[in-house]
Amino acid sequence: MTDVLQASAVGAATRRPSSPWRRHREWITPVLLLAPGLILFTLIIVIPTLQSFRLSLYEWDGIGPKSWVGLGNYTELFSDPQFLTSLKNNVIWLVLFLLAPVGGLVLALLVNQKIRGIRLAKSLFFMPLVLAPVTVGVVYSWFYDPTFGMLALIFNAFGATAPAILSDPDLVTFGIVAAALWPQVAFCMVLFLAGLNNLDEDVLGAGRVDGAKGFPMFWHIVLPQLRAASFIALTVTVIGALRSFDLIAIMTQGGPYGSSSVLAYQMYEQAIFSYRMGYAAAIATVLFGVMAVFIVFYLSRVMRAEARRER
Repeated sequence: MTDVLQASAVGAATRRPSSPWRRHREWITPVLLLAPGLILFTLIIVIPTLQSFRLSLYEWDGIGPKSWVGLGNYTELFSDPQFLTSLKNNVIWLVLFLLAPVGGLVLALLVNQKIRGIRLAKSLFFMPLVLAPVTVGVVYSWFYDPTFGMLALIFNAFGATAPAILSDPDLVTFGIVAAALWPQVAFCMVLFLAGLNNLDEDVLGAGRVDGAKGFPMFWHIVLPQLRAASFIALTVTVIGALRSFDLIAIMTQGGPYGSSSVLAYQMYEQAIFSYRMGYAAAIATVLFGVMAVFIVFYLSRVMRAEARRER
């Protein structure tokens, strides 16, 4: 009798129509989880980007009516000597900033060693990471000062005269990039330290059994396991190089004579001081295009490498 009742209950439950949630929860659940992030991304990134591109087709002072100029802002932009200088400086920033992941990896390998007093050294290397960009800019401005700065003291010790780096159009960009590398190297070091602390001990042990040590051990065993940290470090470094702004504003305001300006700072100057919102939006669009080209190229290479490894 009991078996009959149980079978009837199971049959009734089987025949009961399932709710829409039960029938579609396999795709509703991920959509609900992703929706807040997608909405924020759309509101904060996608819509402003499209509006910026639309604005780049107008001449607008930020207050009065907009006037349609089509691609006029872009035509003027590519014949503007200041734009070419800013673009060249962005390339210099990009190339030199790629030293940050390499320096961060070297420092991470160094401070990851079990050496007496290494914790103090690790704390000193961490220090620039917690400093505000304003502080870094002021410290390096004092360091480069040709009258009383540390650089002047070093040159004076050898009987030479220190160059006025922040006043020299040929040196100023390199001086600012050197200042920006200080905290960026520390940031990359933290990423690689996290990666080094999560290495697979079984893989390391297998490498030791096969006789790997020294550089071959690093190249063939350790470095492949740092691929995720390397990806983040490189991507963040490139984006940071292309949107560099704060140290330029603090140390030189784009000078002397615009020689240290970059696209982000030129965009700021055009929008805030020259009241040319459309022209500034054209600069922003070009900068976005440069970033998008690099990121798409790099992501496609990473995805192809992942696909080859999974085969």
